[in-house]
Amino acid sequence: MTELDVTLRDGRTLHVYDVGDPEGNAVVEHHGTPGSGLPYPPDVERARERGLRLVRYDRAGYGGSTPNPGRSVVDVVADIEDVLDALEIERYVSLGGSGGCPHSFACGARSGRCLAAAAIAAPTPFSADGLDWMAGMGEANVEEFNAALAGPEQLDPYLERHAAEFEAATPEQIKEVMASLLPPVDAAVLTGDRAVQFKRSGERALAQGIAGWRDDDLAFTRPWGFDLDEIRVPTLLWQGVQDLMVPVAHGRWLAERIPGVEAHISEEDGHLSITVGRLGEIYDWLAARSVPSQ
Repeated sequence: MTELDVTLRDGRTLHVYDVGDPEGNAVVEHHGTPGSGLPYPPDVERARERGLRLVRYDRAGYGGSTPNPGRSVVDVVADIEDVLDALEIERYVSLGGSGGCPHSFACGARSGRCLAAAAIAAPTPFSADGLDWMAGMGEANVEEFNAALAGPEQLDPYLERHAAEFEAATPEQIKEVMASLLPPVDAAVLTGDRAVQFKRSGERALAQGIAGWRDDDLAFTRPWGFDLDEIRVPTLLWQGVQDLMVPVAHGRWLAERIPGVEAHISEEDGHLSITVGRLGEIYDWLAARSVPSQ
C-alpha cells in the first residue's frame, strides 16, 4: 500500500491510499460517515483480482486530511481531480458507500474524467420531494440529523459524546454502541476481522476529532451543489430493504430519478451486508466500465 498526502489547489492536503493493481484501471472510493479511506485487505484483493487500482482517501476533516469547513458535497470533485493529477491518472470510475454515495454521484455529474459511478446504500438530498427523509432510520441517526438541523452548537456535543463512546468500545462492543442502527443481517457481518477493521477505520476517521463528521452531516442537510439529472455516466445503485441507517425509501426515490440508473433493491440486505456479499459483482460492473468506450 502506498500512502501519500496530496496538496490541493487551495493549499489543503488530502491523505490518499493507493492500493490494488498498480497498473490497473482506477476506482476512486468514497468512504461512509463517519469513516476513513483505510483499506480492508480482503476487499483490496477482490479489486486486484479484477485488475483494479483503488484510490481511497480520507475526506476533508477525517484522518490525515485538512478540514474544509462549510464544504458542500460537490466540492469533492475538485479534490479528486487534484489527487488524480498527482497520481497521473486520467480517467476513473467512482464508488461510494453510505455517506460516500453523494460524493460518488457528484463525480458522475460534474467530473468529465469520471466514466461511471456506483453507490451502496445512498441517501437522497435532504430536500427530496415527497420523501420523509428520516422515516425508518434507527434512533441514533434520527437524533444525529435533528442535531445537524439545529446547527453546530447542538451537533458538536452530540458527535463528541458518540465519538467518545466509539473510541472506548472494543471491536466486539461496537455492535452494542450501534444497536439501534443494526438489523440482524448487519450485526451478523460486524464480527471478527471486519469488526476490527471497522474499529481501526473509525479511529483513523476521528484522529482530528469530529471535524469531518460534523462537516459531512451539515453538507447532507444542505443542497449538494448539483442536481441528480446532471449525471450522464452509467450509474449503479445497491440498496438493502432492511437498512436502518439509510432506509430503503431513499434507494427507491433515487432509482426513479437518476437517469438510466441500474438499481438493485435487495430484500435480504441491510446497510453493511451489501459490501460483504456483493462487492465482487460491483467491482465487476466497475471494471467493465473503467475504460472509455470506443
